[in-house]
Amino acid sequence: MSLPLLDWSRFTGGDKAGFVADLGRAARDPGFFLLTNHGIDATLIAQVFDEAGAFFALPAEVKEGWSISTNPHNRGWAWLGSERLDDTTGQIDQKEAFNIGFDLAPDDPRVLNGEPFRGVNLWPTLPGFKPVMLAYFDAVHQLGVAMMRAGALDLGLPEDRFDADLDEPLATLRLLSYPAETGEEGAIGAGAHTDYGALTFLLTDGTPGLQVRPRGRDWIDAPEVPGAFIVNIGDCLMRWTNDVYVSTPHRVLLPPRPRRSVAFFLDPNPEAVIAALPGTGPAKYAEVSWAEYLRSRLEATYG
Repeated sequence: MSLPLLDWSRFTGGDKAGFVADLGRAARDPGFFLLTNHGIDATLIAQVFDEAGAFFALPAEVKEGWSISTNPHNRGWAWLGSERLDDTTGQIDQKEAFNIGFDLAPDDPRVLNGEPFRGVNLWPTLPGFKPVMLAYFDAVHQLGVAMMRAGALDLGLPEDRFDADLDEPLATLRLLSYPAETGEEGAIGAGAHTDYGALTFLLTDGTPGLQVRPRGRDWIDAPEVPGAFIVNIGDCLMRWTNDVYVSTPHRVLLPPRPRRSVAFFLDPNPEAVIAALPGTGPAKYAEVSWAEYLRSRLEATYG
């Protein structure tokens, strides 16, 4: 196994301290790990992939009705070639995506006041899509908050240190579709990048393509364990921990056949202040609100 394998049932069962210690080691290096026995219902996961497949199968002119370009809140459909995650090479990502955020009603005061990233979701007219995605969003959100409690314990902080910063997060559920490799030189599914947020929870359809580059090492293929999440530390949590935890570059090569994956990005509440946590030493980064930092990263991605 090229990445650590962690069993979540140890935290919820009788070996909390052992899980916390293993999580701490994985978060420090390599910043990626696999998570088994996470408790997310396998039937719900299958439904998410089914609904995502139904959406991506729609004609482009239909999907344009839910384009991410129609709103400033990072929600909706991103078309093939619309993103550039690797800003050092200029490579254009060969993927489609659909983003779903924390669900708010149209009359929510934050929506009416135009607060950054506090908009309504764009829902395709597929009968099962919305309820399935909201159920999955809520389930993984709860798992993510619990995982951050384990991280707090590892860092010597109160277990609930992050709870108030994650109760109404700028989290994103992102459905992804990659075309098969065509032989085009330099084409890539997703360019080398680090994730923006605190934790990422990724599931794939089993098709290879994801590669990780731990510090001081070359690219390695991320292993596939059926039913397990691939979890990684994002830039937010690296900044928060003052580089105690590491956010590791990764990329997606174009696969031999079409590839689908589902990523949940656990980002904090927009007003959360990201500053060096107690016990992590002199601050290496300036304080910033999460909404400010997220805006700067998205502007770079979408040019």
